[in-house]
Amino acid sequence: MKAKNILLVEDNPQDEMLILRVLRKNHLTNEITVVRDGQQAVDYLFREGEFANRDGPELPTVILLDIGLPRLSGLEVLARLRADSRTQLLPVVILTSSDEERDRLQSYANGANSFVRKPLDFGDFAETVARLGVYWVAINQTPQG
Repeated sequence: MKAKNILLVEDNPQDEMLILRVLRKNHLTNEITVVRDGQQAVDYLFREGEFANRDGPELPTVILLDIGLPRLSGLEVLARLRADSRTQLLPVVILTSSDEERDRLQSYANGANSFVRKPLDFGDFAETVARLGVYWVAINQTPQG
């Protein structure tokens, strides 16, 4: 069985800590890689810049991608992923605090597989992340197998 791994693209340290804790508590993945801005996400996925010599899996099982990121927005990252044959089918979940209709529409227009608003309540946030992890890592069948 292929190792399951997640790329978390999140610039909020509190959200990052909670997401990591929930995913690890639920034993959903072998590896969780965190990058904190859009440019790092692109560099990680395409093995460029600071990640040019990275080891590890070619691509993650799923990307949890925030929209409001420094350097490149989540929507810009998503557009780049969908424009490249190596990543165009990679599952991407937009996980964001945004409740803007335009962000939701643009996410889907750019090829997001899912759009999830981060709940404000700690317990709801933890439950949402756990459900996302179960679905995208344990249940969903990815194009990569």
